[in-house]
Amino acid sequence: MSATTSRTSQTSRSPRSPRDSWAWWSSRGPRSSRAPRPWWRRGWVLAVVAVLVAASAVRVLTGTDALTGSGVVNAALRLAVPIGLAGLSGLWSERAGVANLGIEGMMIIGTVCGAWAGYTHGVWAGVLAGALGGIAAGLLHAVATVTFGVDQAVCGIAINILALGVARFLSVIAFSGLPGAGATQSPPVRGVIDTVSVPFLAGGAGTPDLLGDLERTRWFLVSDAAGILRGLLHEVSWFTVLAVALVLGSVVVLWYTAFGLRLRSAGEHPAAADSLGVPVHRMRYCGVLVSGALAGLAGSYLVTVSSNVYREGQTGGRGFIGLAAMIFGNWRPGGTAGGALLFGYADALQLRQATAVHVLLLLAAVLAWTAALVVLRRRPRTAAALALAGVAAFAVFQTTDAIPTQLIYATPYLVTLLVLVTVAQRLRMPTYAGLPYRRGET
Repeated sequence: MSATTSRTSQTSRSPRSPRDSWAWWSSRGPRSSRAPRPWWRRGWVLAVVAVLVAASAVRVLTGTDALTGSGVVNAALRLAVPIGLAGLSGLWSERAGVANLGIEGMMIIGTVCGAWAGYTHGVWAGVLAGALGGIAAGLLHAVATVTFGVDQAVCGIAINILALGVARFLSVIAFSGLPGAGATQSPPVRGVIDTVSVPFLAGGAGTPDLLGDLERTRWFLVSDAAGILRGLLHEVSWFTVLAVALVLGSVVVLWYTAFGLRLRSAGEHPAAADSLGVPVHRMRYCGVLVSGALAGLAGSYLVTVSSNVYREGQTGGRGFIGLAAMIFGNWRPGGTAGGALLFGYADALQLRQATAVHVLLLLAAVLAWTAALVVLRRRPRTAAALALAGVAAFAVFQTTDAIPTQLIYATPYLVTLLVLVTVAQRLRMPTYAGLPYRRGET
């Protein structure tokens, strides 16, 4: 009788309440209950090794040293910083539950504010002013979407449009009449941000350049790994070091602190978080303001490191590519940084050695065939599609000597589209990202 009663009570239990669902969600760690794999057997490590081996083989076969050269990698790192900061900006906002399509506009405000402060007070003042300009734009987005419940996508697009007019208005006021400046361009920023090289590995402080020596030997795999590492460690801007620290800090804050758990709960299950006393609106405000600061920093990078002047249209759509990097990284800082490096690499390759873009077709074919072999057992249809794509890329490589100039300039954007199509099935965005929340809703 008691067993029957117990069974009946279990079957008639009411659905899980918001408090129970929040307890279940918050109890989930970033790792599964199974024993973690050794680091050398994890998927991303094997993928990096496979790409490095394939790139080294293609470099040896074609003689295209720029494919893994330190110069291209260093340029890719410089080009990836504003994209990565823009992606990190979107990540903070969407993890808090607010879709931010206005990153491009916040970057525009960051460029003009950074250029004005950099001209009047020095380069690091320009960096700070860019962040403050982004915060101001982020505050506008937060008030409209969080407080008044304006559609988040519409508000983001409106900020992009508004930023164009505001930037022109500010540049006319701040730069007209100054030497070498006007309504669409600022005078040069005062001062430069220094670079740093790691001693002994990349020749910093007058020490030997061990990685450079290895790169020049052109040994299979060894020289390629040395070239990539040297590109990441030689003459790196202090602003780039700051950007890397922001990525690592985002990992720590969002995944290993109580504040980060509360902020992410506002984007995953705001009703359950609210029932436990989490100030959902305040958390969303924090996420959007940090998002604005990061977007403003991305803008100030363009006028302090990439260039030393502000020019109208300088952002060049990097805010939108940053959103693509965020999606590629599955709304995680490390993946976002990896996506930014990929897009920066495609851009750097076409800038430094346009003929090397043609070799990317052969590299794409090799990687597609490798991926087809990996997934052949579990996903035969996907393997067949990858094999066909590899055949197509190889056929184009064999039948052409060069890629049209227009296609070369479009390479970063084509890589963006291909990557998003490839990883679309494994993405998981925050549940309530883009949805307004009113207290009392479930």
